Amino acid sequence: MKKTLVSALTTALVVGAASTTFAASNPFSDVPADHWAYDAVSQLAADGVIEGYGDSTFQGNKNITRYEMAQMVAKAMAKSDVSAADKAMIDKLAAEFSDELNNLGVRVSNLEKHSDNVKWNGKLEYTYTNDKYKYNGNTIQKDKDDNLLFRLEPTATVNDHWDVHARLDAKTKMQRDGSSINPTTGESNDDDTVTLKRAWAQANYKNFTGKFGKFGSSVNDTIVFDDPFSGGAVTFGNALKVTAEVGRVNNKTINAGLSDKASNYQGLGLAYDFGKLSTKAGYQHFDWNEKIWSNISDEDLSIWSVGGKYAFDKNVALNVEYAKGDTDLANAEDSEDKAYVFELNYKGAQQENKGTWGAWAAYRYLGSLVALDPTYDAINRGYKGWEIGGEYTLAKNIVTTLRYGDTKNLYTNDLKLKKLFGRVEFFF
Repeated sequence: MKKTLVSALTTALVVGAASTTFAASNPFSDVPADHWAYDAVSQLAADGVIEGYGDSTFQGNKNITRYEMAQMVAKAMAKSDVSAADKAMIDKLAAEFSDELNNLGVRVSNLEKHSDNVKWNGKLEYTYTNDKYKYNGNTIQKDKDDNLLFRLEPTATVNDHWDVHARLDAKTKMQRDGSSINPTTGESNDDDTVTLKRAWAQANYKNFTGKFGKFGSSVNDTIVFDDPFSGGAVTFGNALKVTAEVGRVNNKTINAGLSDKASNYQGLGLAYDFGKLSTKAGYQHFDWNEKIWSNISDEDLSIWSVGGKYAFDKNVALNVEYAKGDTDLANAEDSEDKAYVFELNYKGAQQENKGTWGAWAAYRYLGSLVALDPTYDAINRGYKGWEIGGEYTLAKNIVTTLRYGDTKNLYTNDLKLKKLFGRVEFFF
């Protein structure tokens, strides 16, 4: 990586600094090989913010000096058409190399130097759902929801290798304008909620990441478990990544009728990127401390999963996943101990680029004792069926999504669900 970053310096040198007077700190001291700035500048180069990435002009593997690094940061600071993520990265680099930038004539005030310690991102999200249930061809239930979510995601820098992250969600049901009386039961609804969804400390080293706190699983967060757990996780490797997770999960994750307790969780995952083909495999075990379903005796679940995504070109990709559990529901018409997905994607909406769009078609089979909390919005857990959808960026940082699912219940195929899902997201 160091040699590649030196290459990026070729175009960065146009900033010029021949007559610079240096500050008290030594501008020619090397930036340590494991410094976070290497990865940050590499990402900016890959995003096209710093040009010349990949041309081997310099010889050897000498370290980048602080002065050379500052020249690249100055080049990046001159760019105006960068994404929010790249801008945050540039600001962090500017704070780190402020003395050297001042020597280059690029002023970074003390306030700017320290304001980078905490970054705030988030979104305002409006979601509309329309569910129509049919049994033996007769409509038996219709559900409509208008939900509003306001999310804040702060990130605080502790030092060169440690960050602290959090996610706060504030939700309200717009159709009832927040708290009200349930018209069906006559009971009070508390529809307005503010929840600390995630909070964790993260260590970032070359080929190693560590997390501790409450955060989302990365073993399989699509078909199996898209929900946070409390505990720790480590990830090793470069092209081949190995992830180990251990912690506790609230019982209501798998069944809302269970007690509000937590049970043990362990996970192990492998991921390898071949280029056009990316693959993954995982094992997850949940030690529930009570019966997880009325008609099965098991109090724990073991789930194996595999998956792969193949990009035919820059626009078209096929994603396939399969997961299998070690227990099933009695008397179900279809197996509830397996889940699988076939999804074909075309292009994709880019948050920062107005007019970009994407579309997909998928078939999903989501057994309820494997797909514990899947990430999909148009097909429910415990159902199988087709989904089509599309997304479009209306303006910078404003993305719309529309999905439609036509599904059958796995426990009884006589129960069908047609779901319409729409969402507008305002990112900041």
